[in-house]
Amino acid sequence: MDTQDLTLSAQDRRALEAIARSGTVEARLARRARTILLLADGASVRKTGQQVGLAPRMVQHWKQRFIAEGVPGLEDAPRPGRPRAIPVSKEARILADTQRRPPAPLTHWSSRALAQRHGVSQSFVSRLWRRHGLKPHQLDYYVASPDPDFEVKAAVILGLYLNPPAHSVVLCIDEKSHIQALDRTQPTLPLSPGQRERQSFEYLRRGTLSLYAALEVSSGRVRGKCVPRHNTTEFVRFLEQATRGYRRREIHVIADNLSAHKTPEVQAWLARHPRVHLHYTPTYSSWLNQVELWFSKLERDCIARGIFPSTFDLKRKLLAYIEHHNVEARPFLWTYRNPKRRIRVTHQ
Repeated sequence: MDTQDLTLSAQDRRALEAIARSGTVEARLARRARTILLLADGASVRKTGQQVGLAPRMVQHWKQRFIAEGVPGLEDAPRPGRPRAIPVSKEARILADTQRRPPAPLTHWSSRALAQRHGVSQSFVSRLWRRHGLKPHQLDYYVASPDPDFEVKAAVILGLYLNPPAHSVVLCIDEKSHIQALDRTQPTLPLSPGQRERQSFEYLRRGTLSLYAALEVSSGRVRGKCVPRHNTTEFVRFLEQATRGYRRREIHVIADNLSAHKTPEVQAWLARHPRVHLHYTPTYSSWLNQVELWFSKLERDCIARGIFPSTFDLKRKLLAYIEHHNVEARPFLWTYRNPKRRIRVTHQ
């Protein structure tokens, strides 16, 4: 039968995609789901078989089973023994519903609400979600870049990470602004068996600092400078400090497109230092700057649970952390290679 005779409803496609993406269902069931999806997208029987690792006759077999029985037809034929309490077709419907919004005013499904809808136990829904890696109760945030030149700018930065020019230096520079020196009103209670470390809920604000940091991509070493506030003048001074000591080597600096990084004062400094080339990340894409990874590490290791009775103490501990990091610094293993793979939002 021609592959054009195979069509999928929206519900069947969602169910098949959920099965194919899952890392916990049986491999043979995931392979059969991928087979049907490829055929529905217009792939030939032979090409589909090559991609999923099935003989053409088996591709035809599962195609016919799906046409006759739908998603449940992809299961193995019944075998002797106790039958499944809940068929895979119902599992597929539960998975598909999980990925759709529940009726208003609910914002996401709970395991109990979905169990009541499908007439199964709450524990069964919870186990099914765990098997398929679904967590409706959790939420992540994102910012989509509207930069029309995203691909070009990202490709330049990725090229500097993965294949930098010979005899050049790549530095990632940014500032972590308004780091608060938070003091606690009562002493910290130490960690003990069965009891986590505890800090006083109330805190005192002792002021703020901004930290400029320059990450050398090839070595992972960091240079830093603490300032009372971040502005163009401080940025230029830090550029001078961060690029010092490389003699006549070309220096490529990656920075975000904050307005303070693009002022005439910065451009004038660059004109006086022709060996330094400044590359800006795309709009809302500072995550392409590797120093942000180091800032996350700094926040986790030093700032989040730190107690700072003054801005002087905060500065001392930040600079001490940089020294500690540089003792065994390692470059980050950068794996983002496709600048075209990004979130795109179509405004309604």
